[in-house]
Amino acid sequence: MTSEVIYKGGLRTIATHLKSGEQIITDAPTDNQGKGEAFSPTDLLATSLASCHLTIMGIKARDMEIDMEGARAEVTKIMASDPRRVAEVKVDIHMPDKDYTDMEKSILEKTAESCPISRSLSEQLKVDLKIIWSA
Repeated sequence: MTSEVIYKGGLRTIATHLKSGEQIITDAPTDNQGKGEAFSPTDLLATSLASCHLTIMGIKARDMEIDMEGARAEVTKIMASDPRRVAEVKVDIHMPDKDYTDMEKSILEKTAESCPISRSLSEQLKVDLKIIWSA
């Protein structure tokens, strides 16, 4: 088992990662009857996608001895209705100001596109991934 999620009432859950004991609290968003005091489950979906992009890029960068420490992702989730769902996720990855070669940039960009979460999502979900190179 990977995790356990407990409904705490008031549209809040607590998810526990069983191996580490780390916890994540979720709340329903304000546009869906919630307080919006924590990530919503749909926020986590969008955020997990960005985290996956950065993680898979980090693995490739480590293997190629490329320093990408400090890379950050800005995530925008766009909801649709009827049925209510995540319609689009925009991920802008800002790479640190380092001297990346064109080859390194190309490899890291292709790697980001191959993250397992991206490959697991419905084709109906639009993913707009942009990698912004500072240098």
